Amino acid sequence: MLDERKATILRAVVTEYIETAQPVGSGHVASSTQVNVSSATVRNDMAALEAEGYLAQPHTSAGRIPTEKGYRFFVDQLGGPGKLGASESQQVRSFFSHTHGEMEQMLADTSRLLSSLTRYAAVVVGPQHEVATIKSVQLVSLSPRIVLAVLVLSSGAIEKHSVELSTDTEELVVNAAAVRLASVIVGQTLAAVATIDPEISLTGEASDVATVLRAAFVSLRGDHRHDDQVFIGGTSDMVSSFDAVRTVSEILRILEQQLVVVSLLEDVLDRGLSVAIGRETGNEALADCSIVVAPYMVDGETAGSIGVLGPTRMHYDQALSAVAVVATRLGHSLSEG
Repeated sequence: MLDERKATILRAVVTEYIETAQPVGSGHVASSTQVNVSSATVRNDMAALEAEGYLAQPHTSAGRIPTEKGYRFFVDQLGGPGKLGASESQQVRSFFSHTHGEMEQMLADTSRLLSSLTRYAAVVVGPQHEVATIKSVQLVSLSPRIVLAVLVLSSGAIEKHSVELSTDTEELVVNAAAVRLASVIVGQTLAAVATIDPEISLTGEASDVATVLRAAFVSLRGDHRHDDQVFIGGTSDMVSSFDAVRTVSEILRILEQQLVVVSLLEDVLDRGLSVAIGRETGNEALADCSIVVAPYMVDGETAGSIGVLGPTRMHYDQALSAVAVVATRLGHSLSEG
């Protein structure tokens, strides 16, 4: 643990480096309003912080820059998300009061919102369909022999399946089949629906209703979207945060691999972290990057995750606040359907 004076000096160095991306000298730190000691004392303490691994000196005549250990101390001292600025809060409220429609479009738009708030690359991982339960089901007659099955999932997703009937069927029959179908599958997961024996569910039903139900079960046993949906926004903003072309190309390559992106966010959360700095990400190619991540909840259950990826010298307080607020509002919007 650092004493209060060294902690104050370290915070001043990290804050200045985040703003300027230039090594920070002792004279600049000594002039800070938070530091009330001489330049000589600051120099000694900065040398001690370097020896302890919190700071590094790029070359002999330069000032110091934070190390991963220095950033980690700085982030831990923040104590979690702060309050989002007034204009950013208004931007979030406006976005979620006007966003409607398909879940996929909402998630894609949310990634762009988060990027605009932070100026970093934003990632939104959609809910996993296989663990979502069915909240409601409707059967809609499109023609005498074509019915559309519409499922609303607890994750906020909507699935549509075309049901083909062997004979012309009246809408009243389709409606009766919809009521029976809902009584059987609402509350079940998509995986569980595939294991239901339709014949048991059809006991006592009229033959025409049973025919519609059999066809509906066949359709619902078809392919579902099991792959994680990943939406990424603001890669151009992220690119401008880095100087090294090689670093940028590596990051862009990683962002193109959805499985890798999902694994990165899940691994950070599984370790109980909201921020992974440099090599804490577990990916050597991201040694100059940090990830800020949070889960979002739908109907009280973790549905997916959102995060931002930027340089290690990111504005952590702003990123933490934006990710936390957007995750909360996204979860509420999906829960409300």
